[in-house]
Amino acid sequence: MKIIVISPNKVLKEEILHSLKSADAARYSLVFDDGLNDLWQVTADEDPDLIIIDGLCVEGGGLCALENICLRYPDVSVIILSENASTEFLMAAMRSGVKDVLSLPLQISDLQAAVNRVDLKLKQTVPKSKKGKVIAFVGSKGGSGATFLACNLAYILAETSKAKVALLDLNLQFGDAVLFVNDHVPSNTLADVAKNIKRLDASLLSSSMVSILPNFSVLAAPEDAESAQDVRPEHIDALLKLTISQYDFVLIDIGRTLNATSVKALDHTDIIFIVLQETLPFIRDSKRLLHALQSLGYAKEKVKLVLNRYEKGGDIRLVDVETALDMKVFKTIPNSYQAVSASVNQGVPIIQIAKSDPVTKALQEVAENLVEGAKAKKSSWLDSLLHHASLF
Repeated sequence: MKIIVISPNKVLKEEILHSLKSADAARYSLVFDDGLNDLWQVTADEDPDLIIIDGLCVEGGGLCALENICLRYPDVSVIILSENASTEFLMAAMRSGVKDVLSLPLQISDLQAAVNRVDLKLKQTVPKSKKGKVIAFVGSKGGSGATFLACNLAYILAETSKAKVALLDLNLQFGDAVLFVNDHVPSNTLADVAKNIKRLDASLLSSSMVSILPNFSVLAAPEDAESAQDVRPEHIDALLKLTISQYDFVLIDIGRTLNATSVKALDHTDIIFIVLQETLPFIRDSKRLLHALQSLGYAKEKVKLVLNRYEKGGDIRLVDVETALDMKVFKTIPNSYQAVSASVNQGVPIIQIAKSDPVTKALQEVAENLVEGAKAKKSSWLDSLLHHASLF
């Protein structure tokens, strides 16, 4: 169990440490902090099961901040340690989502009992079955067509499978994904979400996105480079944790830049599609990108190659690409310049313009593959749960 302990009182923190470690030294992972100011950041970074907080930190309006934490992170339990707590304070604390208020001076038996209750609750919690599949598109070079493929695959997934799909445009400098499936300027962008990250919930997320279909929405990239600077890795982490819980598929247009923000997004992915074409510059940059992803610790099985604008009989063959990159191509997307150009220029998904086009069919096949994979994963989880239940 991971526990955050918030108190300016070093003696109290030592008491808590001694109390919990004496019960079971290997059972708890403790993180200490002095005050309430950085609790949002600490909670986002540490992902705790329990917060133990000194009542001194929540006096004078601190309960409001704590209530926001409880709303944003409903799975995190909170215990307040307070000296001479009034009835009014106890009621306000409980309304804020606090699970327990323990009296000071600290009684070790009371603290251990309260922590044990939280531990029991964690063990009895049924695993969440709702976890969307996260798919990132990374262009190995400018002009790869990664944004086009991400947008149109997202649309086709939503239209053909009835799954709930989100597209997040994380190409912070030059993102324009929303224009590939919509002809309206978005009223909100990722930068607006970042500015309001402390208020982020399902309602705010939904209202910040452009609704393309009833089950498909897009979160647009920041409008300019200045706004993009407001988006930080911790914002992406919080955004993706929420989005994954709300959607069946979360597609991300990463862009070409690997930085702290894009890497934070890639940490959440189930699949990373590298998009390239059959030219030496694309192959060279793909090799560099594969090496970079490997050095960042991403499993080779997670990374898949998508060969865009593929034509048979060219100077560079499919087998040449696979040999050069020491990796099989997951999917080839045929070259269909006329249909793709019409789709891009009109801001309309290609399936609406050319339903029988080879590009449309190729993306439909990818969508079918993803849906079948998601179903298999869900069945595997359910079978495992039923198996464990049968043992009791």
